[in-house]
Amino acid sequence: MTLSELRFVLAVAKERNFRRAAEKCYVSQPALSLAVKKLEEDLGVMIFERSRTDISPTPIGEKIIAQAIKALEEVNHIREIAKQGNNQLSGVFRLGLIYSIGPYLLPELIPILRQSAPEMPLEIEENLTAQLEIQLKNGVIDAAVIALPFDVPGINTMPLYDEKYVVMVPIGHAWADRASISAEELADENVLLLNSGHCYSHQVLQACPDLSRKGQVLQGNSLETIRNMVASNLGVTVLPCSAATERYINPLIKVIPFAEPVPIRQVALAWRKSYARELAVACVADSIRLIQSDCLHMIDKVQV
Repeated sequence: MTLSELRFVLAVAKERNFRRAAEKCYVSQPALSLAVKKLEEDLGVMIFERSRTDISPTPIGEKIIAQAIKALEEVNHIREIAKQGNNQLSGVFRLGLIYSIGPYLLPELIPILRQSAPEMPLEIEENLTAQLEIQLKNGVIDAAVIALPFDVPGINTMPLYDEKYVVMVPIGHAWADRASISAEELADENVLLLNSGHCYSHQVLQACPDLSRKGQVLQGNSLETIRNMVASNLGVTVLPCSAATERYINPLIKVIPFAEPVPIRQVALAWRKSYARELAVACVADSIRLIQSDCLHMIDKVQV
C-alpha cells in the first residue's frame, strides 16, 4: 500500500469517474485504474462498484476511504510541520463557502486577510452545503463558511455572525413604499428563491412557513439571477442582507426590512477536528469578525 494509491482512491471517490480522477492526479487513466485494482487485490476487497454509468464505493470501501483521509491528513500534517515550521499562516488555505455567502463576504474578507496573513492566499470553493460537507470530510477543503445548523461528526463549528433577511420587490410594487413587511404576507406573493438544494431556500421557508403551505415559490440558479427576475417584475424575493446592500441595488428594485420578529441566519466556520493548522482557522475567523457591515452582527470570539 502506497500513499499514491490512497490518493488515487480518494480521487475516484470524489469524482466517481476514473478518467476525471486520473486528470486530477495528473496520471494516465490506465495507470490510476491499475493502481486502484492493485490495492484492492492487496487488501482482498472491492473498494468500488463499477458500472458503465457510475463508480460508487462499496460498504467496506467507505470505511477504507474514511481511513485513507485520516492517513493522508496525518502525512500532510508532517509536511506542513516540515515546510512551515511554527508558521501556520504560510501556504494556501482552501476555503469553501456556500453560494449565498461567497460573493458578498469575500470582497470584504480578502483585503483583511491580505494584511493579517499575507503569506496565506485563499483557494476558493463555492458550492452547496451538502457538497462542502463532503469536501470538508474528504480533506478537499480546509474549512467552510456555512449557515447553521451544521451538525457533522468529526467537524468543529465556530459561530461567526448573525445576518438578517430582507425583502426585495420590483419598483412600482404595492409594497415599494412600505416601511416593513411581515413574514406571513409573503404567502400571497410570487416568491423567487434558489433551487431546493440550497440551504438558503430551506431557511427562508422555515422562517416563512406559510410559503410552504400556500405560497407560489419560483426558483432561480443564483441570487444575481433572482435579483434580475425581481427587477423584471416576475415576483418578490427574500435575500440575506449582505446581498442587498447599496452596491447591488438598481433603480428597478426596492429593499424593505422585515417586521419583528426579523428572520435571521447564523453563519459559522466549520473545519475538521483533526486539521493541523488551528492558527490558520482562527486567523480566518478573526478576519471575518473584523468586517465592518451593518448587515452582520458579529458573535463574540470563541477560542479554537
